[in-house]
Amino acid sequence: MSTGVAVAEVASTIESPDETPVNAGAAGEQFVQSLARGLTVIRAFDGEHTSMTLSEVAKRADLNRAAARRFLHTLVELGYVRTDGRTFELTPLVLQLGYAFMSGQTLPRLAQPLLEDLSAKLHESVSMAVLDGADIVYVARIHTKRIMSTAITVGTRFPAYVTSMGRVLLAALPPKELDAYFETLEPQALTSRTVTDTAVLRERIELAGRQGWAMIDQELEQGLRSVAVPVADVDGKVVAALNVSMQASLLSDGETDVAETIAAMVAELQDMVRHLVELQRSLG
Repeated sequence: MSTGVAVAEVASTIESPDETPVNAGAAGEQFVQSLARGLTVIRAFDGEHTSMTLSEVAKRADLNRAAARRFLHTLVELGYVRTDGRTFELTPLVLQLGYAFMSGQTLPRLAQPLLEDLSAKLHESVSMAVLDGADIVYVARIHTKRIMSTAITVGTRFPAYVTSMGRVLLAALPPKELDAYFETLEPQALTSRTVTDTAVLRERIELAGRQGWAMIDQELEQGLRSVAVPVADVDGKVVAALNVSMQASLLSDGETDVAETIAAMVAELQDMVRHLVELQRSLG
């Protein structure tokens, strides 16, 4: 099959009745369902699902087997997926889809050496993320040791409400946007400590906005604590967040010690933010 035929095959699936509908209500006639479904198939793969059978892809992409088969084999022809006849996995060509975005982002490139310095100073993992809808997406990271069961890399996504970076980013949203966020939010308990009461969540987010930082204590994963601060551009608009993550056991000697350690980490992160703003200004 040629690339042209492969693209035509994708187009032919637009009106196919055997596929699970994609939510296109608000998009109207400009919404291309086949493109949305193809991207859903690509996004079905992640760090915990690197190789899957047709049935597994169909389940994760919320498609039936016939539709999933067409999209997978189209992606194989285009070079984004490979198969051994039974299982499917992404190819490095998929990286080009994200590279176009990352190559145009100055802030992560400026932050990378500063993240390295801060991680070496604190001996902890340090990250930068941006808000994308209801999720945060990691755009830079330096890790010192594995403290989560899920590997975190550039491109990893987590629900914003359950992360320290997410809370400082949500705190920077205009009130109407934050209202809209909460209208559709359905918090899920990821650990026994996860805050799922939306009223309490809003209070935590507003507190993060007032104090200029947020801390998550084992809400995303048991044993993980993190503290984050917002990162603004030269005009003062919050565009990203920085955090330090650590094992909760490292901060269990007493409330005073915990408070002092968190305060020191916040100060280090805020100092790094000032350096980033200066770097952005120097680049005009």
